[in-house]
Amino acid sequence: MMSHGEIAAWLRESDPVRLEELRTMADCERIRSVGDEVHLRGLIEVSNHCSRRCAYCGIGAGSHGDLQRYRMTDGDVLACANRAREFDFGTVVMQSGEDYGITREWLADVVRRVKAETGLAVTLSMGERPLEDAAEWRRAGADRYLLRFETSDPELFAIIHPGRMGVRSHPDDRLLMLAELRKMGYEVGSGVMVGIPGQTFECLANDLLTFARNDFDMIGIGPFICDPDTPLGRGEVAPKIIHAEQAPATELMTCKALALTRLLCPRANIPSTTALATINPSSGRRNGLAWGANVFMPNLTPAKYRSLYAIYPRRVTIDAADELARKDIVEFLASIGRRPGQGHGGRTRG
Repeated sequence: MMSHGEIAAWLRESDPVRLEELRTMADCERIRSVGDEVHLRGLIEVSNHCSRRCAYCGIGAGSHGDLQRYRMTDGDVLACANRAREFDFGTVVMQSGEDYGITREWLADVVRRVKAETGLAVTLSMGERPLEDAAEWRRAGADRYLLRFETSDPELFAIIHPGRMGVRSHPDDRLLMLAELRKMGYEVGSGVMVGIPGQTFECLANDLLTFARNDFDMIGIGPFICDPDTPLGRGEVAPKIIHAEQAPATELMTCKALALTRLLCPRANIPSTTALATINPSSGRRNGLAWGANVFMPNLTPAKYRSLYAIYPRRVTIDAADELARKDIVEFLASIGRRPGQGHGGRTRG
């Protein structure tokens, strides 16, 4: 495994020749470890309610007082899942804010119905819910759980993720939860944002080593994008910024982090993220795949809800509303020598 110093040196690297060497190493490792398949996960944004007050997120409690809130019905979710099956996606990803209006019982019933009607893998991304909730959802058939720790720096984490009821938040809370979820039989995934104000190259290097130490099955990496109508966006909180060592929230820095993650975690499933496409709509997703990613997450959320899932402005998603969109995805993958994955596309081990 690469050392912390070697990772930090690559994150600081600016020589195009050396960076192409890094990209090539990551792409070769991707071919060797997970092949040319790109697994398609149909994203369903179930709710934009959230009880947390994260300093950067547009759907957090207290952000956008005029934002119209929604929760999808069970019928909405089932319709999206059936569309995913029709398009031969292997997985649906049910995502929401940390919304306790989504009850343990309701989501368990939805998971059971999705599994019974479609046979697809089900990934959940519901925030720091009680372990009893996650256990019930696992018994109902959920296969995977995503929970980003966002940064391994405790001071920075506490600034961007305020605690609840006077209890200071810490990234280890999420890492411990992920460890418990793995014991339940979930595949577990996490991730970070690249370029959080106050995030240094050294901190980002530690984030990537945290992936390897925890052997995550899924790893999401995207550039930091702040909604302007949030405490961080309004300047009400200000992480300490070490200007010379600040990791930039750029496409290149994100791609370097992707490549290094592929080398550190060869068999993990790594998406080319919506955030990467948002900062470079023309080729962000293509570049993510070129630097080691092997997952796409087309958006199945109905149009009437999608714009309301406003975690940050001008979000660019892959619209999977109809068969034409599916055809476009297949043609795009063929143009770069890749093909849609078959089956559930779980983490391979061996």
